[in-house]
Amino acid sequence: MTDPTRLFDVAGKVVVVTGGSRGIGYGIAEGFVRAGATVYICARKAEDCEKAAAELSAHGECQPLSANLGSVEGARAFAAQLAERESRVDVLVNNAGNIWVEKLADYPESGWDKVFDLNVKGVFFLVQAMMPLLEASARHDDPARIINIGSIDAFHVPEHETYAYSSSKAAVHMLTRHLALKLAPKHITVNVVAPGRYRSQLLENAIELEGAEELLAPIPLKRFAEGPDLAGAAIYLSSRAGSFVTGAMLPVDGGHGTTL
Repeated sequence: MTDPTRLFDVAGKVVVVTGGSRGIGYGIAEGFVRAGATVYICARKAEDCEKAAAELSAHGECQPLSANLGSVEGARAFAAQLAERESRVDVLVNNAGNIWVEKLADYPESGWDKVFDLNVKGVFFLVQAMMPLLEASARHDDPARIINIGSIDAFHVPEHETYAYSSSKAAVHMLTRHLALKLAPKHITVNVVAPGRYRSQLLENAIELEGAEELLAPIPLKRFAEGPDLAGAAIYLSSRAGSFVTGAMLPVDGGHGTTL
């Protein structure tokens, strides 16, 4: 029996969080850093990535690696950079993503492609590129972990015209299940954390326009998701407590996903 005080222990694990310079990625990275993991964050803009890593390093070990994960070449280049620094990766959190909002009649192909290139293609080809590092960590009693950040918009129809975003997140959820089945024999688990309305700058802008009461109305727990909520879910899936969970979709949404 594992010491119950260590069920959620991730100290010493090597963790990669894409899109870790802000928002959900930053919150998840902070949780792992504070829990004693060695964390690598990546973002497209090197300056933003370095600034975030410097802030997070006040709580533990965090390193920046800039990358454009919206292309196969970018994913492979990022994995190669990481392989120069680490011999294994214990946890890969695929958080980097794009969103595009536009009326149906005006929705551009360029916006659709930008969202799918990062949200779906980027996830798949980064997993492909990271397989040697993940396999180096994977053990029968302590699998390597892949956590894909999905969305409750893959469970229900969103109010706003985010056609590519909701479709891409639904694709990520199915991709997760497919990868979970194929990678289980390699002792790698693959799961989704599906956030609801997260307290980000984008949400703050929406609050100014629509009001907090309006945005909270469909959320049974009547608050927005925050960094510790998402970090807690990711740490659970990465720890001994979550080692027998794979192919799961974990909503972190205050009950919002249960409504239409």
